[in-house]
Amino acid sequence: MPDGQPSLTVRAVERISAIPAGDWDACVAGAGAPDTPFVSHAFLDAIEESGCVGSRTGWQPRHLVVENGDGAVVAAAPLYVKGHSYGEYVFDHAWAHAFERAGGRYYPKLQCAVPFTPVTGVRLLIRPGAAGGMTPHGLRSALANGMSALARQTGISSLHVTFCTEEEAAVLQEAGYLIRHDHQFHWHNRGYADFDDFLAGLTSRRRKNIRKERQRVADAGIRMLALSGDDIKPRHWDAFYRFYTDTYDRKWGAPYLTRGFFSILQEGMADKVVLFIAEHDGQPIAGALNFRGRDALFGRNWGCDLRFKFLHFEACYYSAIDYAIAHGLQRVEAGTRGPHKLQRGYAPVRTYSAHWIGDSGFRRAVSEYLDQERSAEASDVSEIAEYLPYRQGDGNPEKE
Repeated sequence: MPDGQPSLTVRAVERISAIPAGDWDACVAGAGAPDTPFVSHAFLDAIEESGCVGSRTGWQPRHLVVENGDGAVVAAAPLYVKGHSYGEYVFDHAWAHAFERAGGRYYPKLQCAVPFTPVTGVRLLIRPGAAGGMTPHGLRSALANGMSALARQTGISSLHVTFCTEEEAAVLQEAGYLIRHDHQFHWHNRGYADFDDFLAGLTSRRRKNIRKERQRVADAGIRMLALSGDDIKPRHWDAFYRFYTDTYDRKWGAPYLTRGFFSILQEGMADKVVLFIAEHDGQPIAGALNFRGRDALFGRNWGCDLRFKFLHFEACYYSAIDYAIAHGLQRVEAGTRGPHKLQRGYAPVRTYSAHWIGDSGFRRAVSEYLDQERSAEASDVSEIAEYLPYRQGDGNPEKE
């Protein structure tokens, strides 16, 4: 370390349970994290303890921990060794194919992320008060350099920090990482009194369409429940797990989340869960899993037994807006991509990822590609935002 800076030790840990929860969560808090549950010790431990990550799924934990001379944790990052590119939502399959066609070995790689969770949040967790006066920027830089050093030492081709914050992306870029932009669709609460107040800000056509869609679901005899905490019973988790696995069986293959994960979630984080259950004739037929932060509702997974027209929109988007308004939340993050969200009032919002590439030639090629992609992405978002359904003066919150 430079003169005047405290001596720090960087090490990789194979189980988050080996890191005291208080130390990890103190780093989450010190990073100024938006109140999302996904980088909490409890959430990351739940996905490890339940077998969602590990040898079965190809997400091997290698969490990075930075300690001061007294052995106190002053920084950390959720880190995984991966032998594939699934469950990430920032797609690099084409990079892998190109590198391997050129004779390189792309996998294994390092992934700094919350597994199968495309939600922006802090990835460089810091605890400035325990770092002997070291600045937050210095601690983030130490993590960025520690991760790339681990990649070099282990001969790993690349390291990817996905869904990081804009501030972290700047630090990572300084440390030699390449920056990638993408977008999601978020709904923003403009101080609405209720759902009708939200609809009043939309164009007449879109307002009528949304009312029609919600009425079709109600006319089908479907009742929506919003469950949280102790109101969620094992039978609700059994039903939701059935919906969840059926969706994966039909679309994506083997699901990551186990039934045990939801039990652990109920034991330790039930107050952070909002589970929308759709009932028909008194029986659960569909569900949408959400997590609640201080300011936002985060939509994660959805599934159904029976298909009714517009039920997906009701369970995943409209019920979430209703809940956010009723509970004073500022936004709903409804997961990755999905331009159909645009016409339901969800605006495009930029997301960031950062990529360290070991091979210099491959790095140049990826850098050139990302330069072009960022330009195209900016144009796409600008064009998309013009189709938001708000009346003039009630447009894209990101532009204001």
